[in-house]
Amino acid sequence: FEAGIAEGNAAAVSAGLAATGKKVFFHSFGTFSSRRCYDQIYMSAAYAGLTVHVLGSDAGVTAAFNGGTHMPLEDAAMYLSIPETTVLDPADYDQLASITRQLVNVEGVSYTRFVRKGVIQVYGEGSEFEIGKGVVLHESDKDVCTIITSGIMVDESLKAYETLQAEGISVRVIDMFTWKPIDAELIEKCAKETGAIVTAENHNILTGLGSMVAKVVTEGTPVPMERVGINDEFGEVGPESYLRERFNLTAANIAEHAKRAIARKAK
Repeated sequence: FEAGIAEGNAAAVSAGLAATGKKVFFHSFGTFSSRRCYDQIYMSAAYAGLTVHVLGSDAGVTAAFNGGTHMPLEDAAMYLSIPETTVLDPADYDQLASITRQLVNVEGVSYTRFVRKGVIQVYGEGSEFEIGKGVVLHESDKDVCTIITSGIMVDESLKAYETLQAEGISVRVIDMFTWKPIDAELIEKCAKETGAIVTAENHNILTGLGSMVAKVVTEGTPVPMERVGINDEFGEVGPESYLRERFNLTAANIAEHAKRAIARKAK
């Protein structure tokens, strides 16, 4: 069903369809599927105990030339704050496909933020993932820091891994594509084994993946932790390549934060 430029109405219609037993997926740009229809999703779907799977495209700086008004840097945070939700940030289309197939059998409200164009492939076609479980991309018994990441920052984190390896610094890389429910067991394991953590996200660091990981770390296994992401700012207009540099969403910045976390651990 095409609802037009009326996202609040689309969310209410989605809840109504869910109430009749339909499996409902509701998509718009990330800004519109979060800010523009938050009350309808909260009240008509989540509070009512209905299942609506929301998808928000052009996540974070990938909104590019649509600019700050259309740049969702807080979209996941809004859904993280709703009780009993599932919040996801897949790295590529193969991960998105696996997640979407699973969501058919997930109850309640979910929110999946993803990239609409220019996606960098991380996983092979047909790869499968378990919602709520992080993916270990690199690990060894010599790791002195763990990089926990998701979405477009997975590729940047893998580049940071290569940079650090070349410098003789061994780090672990985790794709934490599920922000809620977060894989606390894996986070605590990494904290104990590597002693330092860096998070990297295409989102406001105060209210996203970094804050979710920090909660687990501080309550379970406190270790030095650094966060890479949007530092509580509004978005801007520009090409994605510029915006990544502007907001420090780069492999170089991730590597630098890893060194900083390791140095704090040494002290």
